[in-house]
Amino acid sequence: MTTFVGVADTAAVLGEIGVERAIGQVAERVHADFLRWEQFDKTPRVASHSSVGVIELMPAADRETYAFKYVNGHPTNPERGFQTVTAFGALADVDTGYPLLLAEMTLLTAIRTAATSAVAARALARSGATRLALVGAGSQAEFQALGMRWALGISSLSVYDPDPAATAKLVANLTPLGFDVHVASSSREAVTGADVVTTCTADKSRATVLDADAVAPGTHLNAIGGDCPGKTELPRSLVEAASVFVEYPPQTRIEGEIQVLPADSPVTELWQVLAGSRPGRTSADQVTLFDSVGFAVEDFSVLCWLRDAVRGTPWGQELDLVADPADPKDLFALLAKVPQRA
Repeated sequence: MTTFVGVADTAAVLGEIGVERAIGQVAERVHADFLRWEQFDKTPRVASHSSVGVIELMPAADRETYAFKYVNGHPTNPERGFQTVTAFGALADVDTGYPLLLAEMTLLTAIRTAATSAVAARALARSGATRLALVGAGSQAEFQALGMRWALGISSLSVYDPDPAATAKLVANLTPLGFDVHVASSSREAVTGADVVTTCTADKSRATVLDADAVAPGTHLNAIGGDCPGKTELPRSLVEAASVFVEYPPQTRIEGEIQVLPADSPVTELWQVLAGSRPGRTSADQVTLFDSVGFAVEDFSVLCWLRDAVRGTPWGQELDLVADPADPKDLFALLAKVPQRA
């Protein structure tokens, strides 16, 4: 039998643990898995692009457990009443190949994205950071704010989004959670005085959501909107001027902000900073950029976290997903008692 955790049960788990605490738990798991980065079987995600979006498969495995995620990205979906991003994923036993867990990953993707941003900010933001700016108030924004509060203790933020409804939604969601939210009239205003800036927009284009000269020395940038070829958020001059940190270069060079740079442009892998083999921030005035496109090891981490979180609880159910004949060589026996049409 395979454990299935749907949307309602995932929401219940997050409610019981607390979303911010859950992001922190996943962040610690992501950090631990990044420290054993070289033990993972890794590949860039397999993408199927269309004129309106992308559908992707994201696999990763260590010696014991295999994981994959199915995820889409369709920026115009909200105009049709659908979400921009949806996802589901699975864990399987490497020894037998049998699926262990099947789960929704729309909520989990938001959790692991915030968790990974938190891991990066904790490693790269300057000490004493007190203010966050969010450029984009869509589905990821609240999770990003909670991740930054967990990582850096930041509860003061400014936000800019050209959609007033999205901004109002964010204010309504975050204010009761203890955040002091300033609504800015432009991205430049939003990032003024910010120590950490997160760009989280969805347009499938080479957009410029933030001018290079608006970013002050010492700022840490989390650019999480880029996730496919032809989709960026930052001007090339800002990317060139920053110290760039990435998850997995073969994927980021296709999908991230650095897709606009030469293939040999210098970047540092985040796992190397966490392991101490490469430097992270080296000065208070340095602009650091975490060019995050989301990588399968992070999905591995959050699926393993969910598997452990639901074990021994009422959340989740067992699915009869895999055929299990008494004789493993006699699959046809499962049909013996089923009425057959002549």
